[in-house]
Parts: sequence; C-alpha cells; structure tokens
Amino acid sequence: MGMSDELGTIKLAAVQAASVHLDRDASVEKACRFIHEAGKAGANVIGFPEGFIPAHPSWYTVRPATDLTTLGLSRKLFQNAVVIPSEATARLATACRDANITAVVGLCEKRPDTTGTMFNTQLFIGADGTILGKHQKLMPTVGERLVHTGGWGDTLQAFPAPFGALSGMVCTENANPLATATIASYYPLVHVAAWPAFLSPAHELSDMISAVSRGLAVTMGCYVINAAGVLDQATIDAYEVGDDVRKFLEKSKNRGFASIISPTGRVLTEPLVTKDGEGIVYADVDLDAIMIPKLITDFAGHYNRPDVFSLTVNTSAPKLVTAPRNSGSDPIAPAPVEGAGLGGLSEDARKVLRNMARSES
Repeated sequence: MGMSDELGTIKLAAVQAASVHLDRDASVEKACRFIHEAGKAGANVIGFPEGFIPAHPSWYTVRPATDLTTLGLSRKLFQNAVVIPSEATARLATACRDANITAVVGLCEKRPDTTGTMFNTQLFIGADGTILGKHQKLMPTVGERLVHTGGWGDTLQAFPAPFGALSGMVCTENANPLATATIASYYPLVHVAAWPAFLSPAHELSDMISAVSRGLAVTMGCYVINAAGVLDQATIDAYEVGDDVRKFLEKSKNRGFASIISPTGRVLTEPLVTKDGEGIVYADVDLDAIMIPKLITDFAGHYNRPDVFSLTVNTSAPKLVTAPRNSGSDPIAPAPVEGAGLGGLSEDARKVLRNMARSES
C-alpha cells in the first residue's frame, strides 16, 4: 500500500514578551533566548510580537506627535532599527539554525545607508538559518504612520517552511479582507499574527485579537499564532507621560494576549499569566485537521466565485525616483554606492550634475 499525503503534527510557539526598549542588540539577544527555549521544547515554529526589535512606537498613542521627547524616541527607533540582511539578522538566523526552528520575528526595518524611512516588518527565518523572506505591514496604523511607511505588495505572500506554507501579517491588517484573501490564495498551513502590547484607552486589545484571529483562522483555513507584546515598567518610564496616561499604562503593564487558534476558530491555549507577563505558549497541532474545514469552505478555491469576484494585487516594488541617464551610461543607482559614503555621490552622479550645470549655463 502506498504512502498517503499526510502532513503530520508540529508544535507551534507564540511569544508573549516586551522588547528591551529601543535597544536593538539586547532585543536580538532576548529573541535568540526565546528561539533557543522554544527549540528545546520541541517547537517547529515560533512567532514574535509586532516590532519586537527594537520596539513598537506605541508612544505615539499617548504622547504629542512633535515634542522633543517624542521625536527623541523616534530618532532612537531609527538608530536601532534593523537592516535586512545585517549582523542582527545573522544572529537571529544562527539561533534558528542551532535550535532547528522556523521563526517569524517582528521588527522595525530600515533600508541600508538611509536616514529616514522605516517599515513595520516580519522577518521569516528557516530552521536551517536561511532568510525565507519578509512581510512589510501594508498600512501603518494611526501613530505608526509618523515613523513607518506602507509596505510593498511583493511582501504580501507565504513562504516555504519545512512543514508547508507559512504566512504572517501585522496587527489590524489581519482584519483586512483584501489582504486576507491574498494570503489565503497561498494556502498557508500556519499564519503568524503579530500584535503590540496595547492599542489605546478606547480599544481593548484582547477583544480585537480574539475576534480578528478566530475569524482569520476560519477564513484562511489554517492555524494562527497570535504573538503579543507586553508593556513593561522600563517602557512606561521612557514615555514620560502624565498621571492620567500613566494610570492607563500601569493598568496594561505585565499582561499579554498570546494564543494559538485552530482552523475552526477554537482557542487551543490557556492565557499565559506570569509575574512579568512574559513567556511562550505552545500547542501541538495536527496539520491534517486543516483538510476538513478546507474541503467545506476553501475560499481560495471551490468555495468562491471567480466569475463574480476578482482581486488584482500589485506585487511590484514601486520606485519613487527613476534615475536619469547619461548618454551611453547605465542608470544611476538610487542608493549610495560603495565608497561614496553616506550621502555621497557616485562618479556617474557627478557627471550628471556637471552636464545639468552646463545645459543651464
């Protein structure tokens, strides 16, 4: 009798923890500790909260946008943001390889040799230590827009893990029906939803995580890892807020809402309650259990109407600047070249400027 196409059982891990606030190296080290801990527990996949390295810019929820303290926090965020690839991602990759675990790490991403633009990113790292890809949050939420730009469509996809397709999205974009439909078309078996530590005094994060992730699991027919941040005392102190806001933050301190959801919307884990709110929740899951709900409602396949509905997704990374050409020369690189220095000009760029000056004289 031949072998059947069985998917098997794997262990999922959801991190519930605070960053080492605005400290890239220390946050990477903390992430590596969680990766090793989950690997020792036999987990196959681990998901991290939104912006775990070096922090989520939640200060914009509780502070004026342009005062000196706020701007100082934002500058430090950029200084500690992560370039992909870099020494920081290499450390994460080494930890994944050593622990034999696939990780989806929430981080604040910046482009190399730039001084301003950041993305709210999930980095996908394979169990062999290779970078599988990244997802950039498509639409920054509320105050995130003051430091993050929107991600590109080429990062809205699933990536190949040893057990099958793995996807992820960040915070409330997990409720975006068009983004969800796009991800569903990749047939992920596991999806990592990354969440911050809190939203605002007007929005209870636990209610949103529960409603969004359970609906997402049913719609996509996959397991959902909810990785959630924790608000610690060091972060509260760094925000330098008044008494009323501090009371709200203190109420939100040392708690988190990590969980793992089944393809039928069932919560598979108990709430994680510890002194500092930090830890990992685990669930052993049967991937073959995905098949029954998918056979009933496969929204990316038989349970939809392509003759009625269609969705077009732009998967090209846009270009803000199309570089001018010298006659007979290659286009000028849009980013600084090696040897030019930060903000320096390549020789091609100098030639273009000289030609422009001559034409204007």
